[in-house]
Amino acid sequence: MSGRFTRVCVYAGSAPGASDAYTSVSHAAITELAARGSDVVYGGGSLGLMGVLADAALEAGGNVTGVIPKFLDDKEIAHHGVTDLRVVETMHERKMLMADLSDAFLVLPGGIGTLEEVVEMLSWSQLGLHRKPIGLLDVDGFWQPLIALLDHMTAERFVGVDHRQHVLSDPDPITLLDAMEAWEAPKLSRRWLTEDEQT
Repeated sequence: MSGRFTRVCVYAGSAPGASDAYTSVSHAAITELAARGSDVVYGGGSLGLMGVLADAALEAGGNVTGVIPKFLDDKEIAHHGVTDLRVVETMHERKMLMADLSDAFLVLPGGIGTLEEVVEMLSWSQLGLHRKPIGLLDVDGFWQPLIALLDHMTAERFVGVDHRQHVLSDPDPITLLDAMEAWEAPKLSRRWLTEDEQT
């Protein structure tokens, strides 16, 4: 099966998490991604789900580009077995390069860093800085609190209905990747909320 994306940016935790499902479902998602012909761009780490996703892509024959700031590489956290490891100076450079290299964003379970990355990409999407799908792999309901918050922000008219459509979620990797490939960017509003949504 040939997918829509040349490269997908994958965000994930540098820890494995409390549940074995985080590892198994993440591995399955990246294996499926590689089977669709998509290469992986990620944060360059070797630990936790970051290491799992890199290894899964390599095992499936995919190319993996890791992007890591020098201060983390110096601590020997970098995965030096990836196809292309790029060492940058700052976290900001890392996030910019990862976004620029990618056609879509897939978010695995993770911690504060992963949350910060996905929220920043949602903000950039809302501002029209990119028109790429963002998919949350909702393993065992991991992302339900964030999804509920986004829905609450939309209901309270801080997020437009069209902007809420910028993020997809599903617990099943195949269903999520199918939805990401079928996604079409909603039309950007000139205002954060349309007149209909304000009344």
